[in-house]
Amino acid sequence: MRLRVELTTEPFDLDEAPEHAVAVREVVGTAGLDAVHVGPFGNTAEGGADAVPAAVGALLRRTLAAGATRVSLQIDVVGEDGR
Repeated sequence: MRLRVELTTEPFDLDEAPEHAVAVREVVGTAGLDAVHVGPFGNTAEGGADAVPAAVGALLRRTLAAGATRVSLQIDVVGEDGR
C-alpha cells in the first residue's frame, strides 16, 4: 500500500522558518519517503505502509519538541507500492 501524508505545523512565521518547520524537513529528508514537497504552509510526502507511519511518529515527536503548538496531518491511500 502506498500512502501520502500531508502535514502542517503551527505557529507560522513568514520571516524565517521556525525550528518545528526545520524539524519537518530533517525528518522527511531522512525517512525514506519520496514525492516530497516542503512548502511554507504545508508539506507532503509519499511512501510505503511502513515508512509513512514511522515517519509520522518521528514528525510528531520532533515538531512538538521543537515548539509546534499545533500539528495537523492527513494520510491518504494513493495506490499500491511500485506505482
